[in-house]
Amino acid sequence: MKKWWPGPLCLSAAASIWGGMYVVSKVVLNTVPPWVLLEMRFVIGLSVLGAWAFLAREWKIARRDVKQMALIGLIGYTGSIGLQFVGTHLSGASLGSLITSASPALISVFAWKLLRERPGFRKGAALVIATVGVILVIGYPSETGSSTFTGNLILFGAAVTWALYTVLSRVQTLKYSSLTVTFWSNLFGVIFTFPISWWEWHAKGGTWPTDRGIWLGILYLGIISTALAFYLWNKGFEYIDASVGSLFFFCQPVVGTLLGAWLLNEKLTWNFYPGAFLIIAGVALSSMDKTKKKQPKRLREEWE
Repeated sequence: MKKWWPGPLCLSAAASIWGGMYVVSKVVLNTVPPWVLLEMRFVIGLSVLGAWAFLAREWKIARRDVKQMALIGLIGYTGSIGLQFVGTHLSGASLGSLITSASPALISVFAWKLLRERPGFRKGAALVIATVGVILVIGYPSETGSSTFTGNLILFGAAVTWALYTVLSRVQTLKYSSLTVTFWSNLFGVIFTFPISWWEWHAKGGTWPTDRGIWLGILYLGIISTALAFYLWNKGFEYIDASVGSLFFFCQPVVGTLLGAWLLNEKLTWNFYPGAFLIIAGVALSSMDKTKKKQPKRLREEWE
C-alpha cells in the first residue's frame, strides 16, 4: 500500500503555486498578450519536462494512447487555461476566481461517471464546507456590463474543461507515470495553442519584452506554474481519489489572496478569515481517509 501523505502534499503545492501565478500573471500580462504568454509558458514547460522525461526514460507511450494524450492537451492546456484567460478578461478577476472554483464539484461528477468513485458522506460534506469557504474568501463579485454574461459562460467552460482534464489525466496515470502524462499533454498543448498565439502576435503587433523582470515572470510561469505544478497535480492523484484530491484546488484562492495582499497591497476583508478556515476544514476532513482506493482491473482494461 502506498503512503497517503504525498498526495495531499503534491496537490496543495500545485494549487498554491497556481495561487501565486495570478500575482505574476497580473504583472506580465501588462506587457505580453494572453495567448502569446500562454504559448510561451507551454514551450518553456515542455523544454523542462522533455529533458526530465528523456533523462528519466519516461517519455514513451503506446501508439493507441496518442489520441488520448492529444485530447488531454487540448482540453486541459489550450482549452481550460485559454478559456480562463479570456473569461477573466471579460468578467473580471473576482468572477473568474468564483466560477472556476466550481472545478472540484465538477471533478467529483466526472470521477463518479468515468472512474466510478462514488462520493460518500464525508467527501460530500468536505466539498460543501470548502465551497462555502471559497465563496466567502472571494466575496460577492460586483462587476457588471454587457460582456460579463459571455465571460461567465466562458469561465464556466474553463471549470468544466479543467475538471475533465483532471479525470482524463487520472485515467492515464493508471498506465503511465505522472511525468509521462504531463510531458505528452504539455506537448499537445503547445501544438494546439500555437495557431491562436501566432494570430494574436500579428494582430496586436507583438514585440519581445525587454525588461528582465518580465522575463523572470515568464520563466516562473513556464517552469514553476506549468512544468512543476502540472506534474505535482497529476502526481497527487496517484495516491488519492480524484473526488477527494480535487478539494486541494481550493488552496489556490487562499494563497492568491494572501500573496495579493502581501505583494500587490490588496486589502484583506473580514470574510477572508472565516472563509480560509472553512476551506482548511474541508480539506482536512477529506484527508482523514488515508487509504487510496485501487481502480479495478476491469476499469483499467476499458481504457486500454
